Order: sequence, then C-alpha cells, then structure tokens
Amino acid sequence: QVQLVESGGGLVQAGGSLNLSCAASGSGFSINSMGWNRQAPGKQREFVATILLSSGRTNYADSVKGRFTISRDNAKNTVYLQMNSLKPEDTAVYYCRLTVMSGYPYWGQGTQVTVSS
Repeated sequence: QVQLVESGGGLVQAGGSLNLSCAASGSGFSINSMGWNRQAPGKQREFVATILLSSGRTNYADSVKGRFTISRDNAKNTVYLQMNSLKPEDTAVYYCRLTVMSGYPYWGQGTQVTVSS
C-alpha cells in the first residue's frame, strides 16, 4: 500500500512563490514516476508536471512551463514542485500522483494553493 503526504500549500499574492512537497511511503511497490495535477473549482482535474524517478526526465503543462519546476529526491521518495511567478489562475487544489511500474496511479489528499490578485 502506498501513502502520499503533501505539504506546502497556502495563500500567496500574485507574483509570489510556493514550494510543494509530496513524500511517498509504504512497501511492496516500485515507483515509475511522480507528479502533480490540479483541480480548480468547477473544472476538471488537469495535468501540471511529472518526473521519471529513474532518469529525472520531466514534462510540464504549457500553462506552467518556465514558472514551475519539478524535482525529486529518490532516497526520500519525495517529489517537489517549486512554483514561481504565481498567477490567480493557478489557484486550485494540487494533488500529488505516484505511478508504479504497472501503471497504476496513487493520489494524495490534495493541498490548497490560493493566489490572490
């Protein structure tokens, strides 16, 4: 069983920064990738960023490229999302996602990010 614990959300003014983290724990699984999705009120959950744990290869949604940076600490099974130049439209609940080698995804409980104008 996989447990994901997220932290780092909060309230910030437009142009500010936040750093989210997500730590995975449990046993009996091998991680393929970790990443973040987000869901704004009244909208569907959307992809934000992902990172392959073996290679460190990253992928970003166009809306966050150049502003967000995803990184990982393999020893700690932890992924980070550094969010800079935040905009009000970045306001959402951010969910950590862990995908194991079989392709099955696990989700965190979500952390609220609110960007005021």
